[in-house]
Amino acid sequence: MGVPGPKLLEQVRGHLRLQGYSRRTEETYVNWIKGFLRFHRLQHPRNLREPEIESYLTHLVLDRHYSASAQNQALSAILYLYAQVLEIELSSRIESVRARRSRRLPVVLSKAELKALFSKLSGSRLFLVRLLYGTGLRIEEFLNLRVKDIDFSNSRICIVGGKGGKDRFTILPASMKTDLQAHIHRIEEIHRRDTANGRGSAFLPDRLGRKYRNLGKEFSWQFIFPAATIFCDRRTGNSGRWHISAGVISTAIRSAAKTAKIRKHVTAHTLRHTFATHLLESGTNLRVIQELLGHKSPETTMIYTHVVANGASTTTSPVDSIAHVRCAANYSFKRTAAAARFPVMRRSAAAA
Repeated sequence: MGVPGPKLLEQVRGHLRLQGYSRRTEETYVNWIKGFLRFHRLQHPRNLREPEIESYLTHLVLDRHYSASAQNQALSAILYLYAQVLEIELSSRIESVRARRSRRLPVVLSKAELKALFSKLSGSRLFLVRLLYGTGLRIEEFLNLRVKDIDFSNSRICIVGGKGGKDRFTILPASMKTDLQAHIHRIEEIHRRDTANGRGSAFLPDRLGRKYRNLGKEFSWQFIFPAATIFCDRRTGNSGRWHISAGVISTAIRSAAKTAKIRKHVTAHTLRHTFATHLLESGTNLRVIQELLGHKSPETTMIYTHVVANGASTTTSPVDSIAHVRCAANYSFKRTAAAARFPVMRRSAAAA
């Protein structure tokens, strides 16, 4: 009974890269496979079959309380391991305790909340967050933008290899053109200094770095949001700048939302939901929004119609038709003989 080593995980990575999967998918699949193997005490997956897969998936739901999407992701990773890497055909369908799929409405900021969020940011962080909202991109798509992807003449941005490996276009906000052009001029000066020091090579996707060793030195291939530190590409030996971390933007958004006292769970993805909702409110066709967001199915985009037109904000509550009596900020309930065993319930103005 062999113990799976690093070679198995490297084989998984190799297959994923060969088939054009993104780095994020690669890391996600490898982590799920690691979890599967650790759950079964590092037995080699050739010795594990459907019952062991089912027990792991059930463990994720009953013991770890993972969501349905996470459980499906784990199953996809394991099935990929058996079908593509080990070339083992599983004989029967995987039957496990399934997580209940919930349908949550997206968190969306109002325009007032958005202005409050922006007011608590400044400098480069304000520029990043405004542009992220104005383009409606996923955080990974946003960070992977390169100089060549910005089309100023047509006021659009090309997203290369987005989710599902698909290319598409999105909006380049007219109000941010000047700021973005100034930003590109600044990174061009940084690239010029890096190149003079032999460090101006950007990381290239897929096998481009090996096929065209000097392509990464061209300014058009530089990241729009380069990191402050220099990295070395072990595949090619070239050194240059990677893009900034997603944590830079996420931390800035969380901090600004907290300072602005926005009582919603605000993340980078919240800005994408807000972008889509505000477009829908302004009368933009749903099909156009689907294209801008890069959704595969129109049903995915339809969820924003529930945020805009659910009727909750326009319907009058029946209590509004009854004569209004001012409610006290502090209140308590008298204890009766039947309720003497319960403590007095008090509520302060602060709690209210």
